[in-house]
Amino acid sequence: MSVTTEKRNSLPTFRSGLLITGGSLIGAGALIALAGMAVGGTHVVSATRRWILEMDVPPSELAKIKWAQARSAAAAGTAAWQNGVSARDTAGT
Repeated sequence: MSVTTEKRNSLPTFRSGLLITGGSLIGAGALIALAGMAVGGTHVVSATRRWILEMDVPPSELAKIKWAQARSAAAAGTAAWQNGVSARDTAGT
């Protein structure tokens, strides 16, 4: 009885042509996706700029107004808290 030892490769055999084709299709798809994102992003930026230009009050000015209102409300709340004004004291008016 003779024992034959066959040397088998434990790795699968790949066809390089199919791998190259698959990689090429993935690359082409990525380029198409990037082009779509560029077109969509340009439109969103353009529409947002038009919307801001059409506003009566620009966002930076609106932010300044709201910040001033918040500071004023915080100062009023602090003053009321420090002076001890409560709802009980003002309920009779």
